[in-house]
Amino acid sequence: MTASFRPEQEEIVFGYTQGRAGVAAVPGSGKTFTLAHLAARLIADRHLEPEQEVLVVTFTNTAVNSFQARIANILQDAYDLLPFVGYRVRTLHGLAHDIVRERPALVGLSDDFTILDERTALEIQRDTVAQNLNEWWDRLSSYADPELDSRRARYRFERDLPGLVTQFIKRAKDMQQDPAALLATLQSADERFDLVRFAIGVYSDYQRSLAYRGAVDFDDLVWLALKALTLDPGYLERLQDRWPYILEDEAQDSSRLQEEMLHRLSDNRNWVRVGDPNQAINTTFTTADPRFLLEFLEGRGVVERPLSVSGRSAPPIVELANELVRWAVGDHPAVDLRDAFNLREDERRGVLRGIIQLTGEDDPQPNPPAGHIHIEYHPTQRITPDKELEMIVVGEEYS
Repeated sequence: MTASFRPEQEEIVFGYTQGRAGVAAVPGSGKTFTLAHLAARLIADRHLEPEQEVLVVTFTNTAVNSFQARIANILQDAYDLLPFVGYRVRTLHGLAHDIVRERPALVGLSDDFTILDERTALEIQRDTVAQNLNEWWDRLSSYADPELDSRRARYRFERDLPGLVTQFIKRAKDMQQDPAALLATLQSADERFDLVRFAIGVYSDYQRSLAYRGAVDFDDLVWLALKALTLDPGYLERLQDRWPYILEDEAQDSSRLQEEMLHRLSDNRNWVRVGDPNQAINTTFTTADPRFLLEFLEGRGVVERPLSVSGRSAPPIVELANELVRWAVGDHPAVDLRDAFNLREDERRGVLRGIIQLTGEDDPQPNPPAGHIHIEYHPTQRITPDKELEMIVVGEEYS
């Protein structure tokens, strides 16, 4: 079956051959569809040597499975090629793990090192905070709200401090700062920095706990992968040759360190980054930041190719979303929040980055008619997943 492409999708799939390209994509514009077809086309057009692969990097394991299935089907159906040859799909952490696992001794790990799951890592950090808080309470209590009595202040600390310290550790690892380096910067600091000292102490104890287990956590993986690539230039060159093309999905969810890892692997050559600069859910619990994608889009030598057309929602929903972006950028009462969304004109195409365009005539996935919009709102009821599914089925029957 021959795929139907929108003009923007076709320009990316068949127009890209090499270099750095950034794709600012709105929701429902077909990011996965476009990247999967681009990967298959690069393989089919013989852009690879026998031992080389197109590397596709995405954010979740679910997305990995989706990409693998799509690319395999395209290679088989559209190009009559073997379905699982010529590409590799990995999450960012999965890629970092591959790099470290191939040369663990290079970064001081044993061959049988393990990866601590997120739940266990949080439990260790939470327990360490609780153990250290008794010793530190006299110094940390000065940070408490003076209007709270000591019991309520202690409760607030016990409730909020583990999350704060977890974010501190994540940020420190993203900046490649170990506990010793952080402590060195505080040698002449006064008691106002005691909360930072406390967090560094937990960080140090947590790392000792990891070492005792012969383990690393997910935040360590990217840092260690970068360290391996730095310590052995020959290893880096072999990986660069193995993956001459890197296609990155959900690029707005990449952290500074993850971006640097892909930058090293791409050697500033063939790197396509696709993401939605106005989507930033993961910034609330990771070190991801969409500004890294925006800076890439504005970078010298980067060709921007937008995906601005979406058929996911009916016109009134699209208009509401677009108006929210315009209002937030131009009229939000909190001036400091007016840069939360990205809204910039693409002079070459006459469209605004961040604004969703409606589909045209004969589009393969047109916007649904406005008359099909139906909102269910039950403020006093809890809707179970099964009930929600039943409501969707009934709604489809009467649409």
